[in-house]
Amino acid sequence: MKDSGPGFGMIWFIGWLFTIGYAELVWWQMILGIVIWPYYLGQAVI
Repeated sequence: MKDSGPGFGMIWFIGWLFTIGYAELVWWQMILGIVIWPYYLGQAVI
């Protein structure tokens, strides 16, 4: 398996920050969103 390096972590962090702003999450959703930010982003789009 190839190492993805620091680029993947940076993309994940940017996605998490974008989701916090776009979906207007409350503090506990922000913490949970560290792991499942794609779910919250999908809910905000629908």
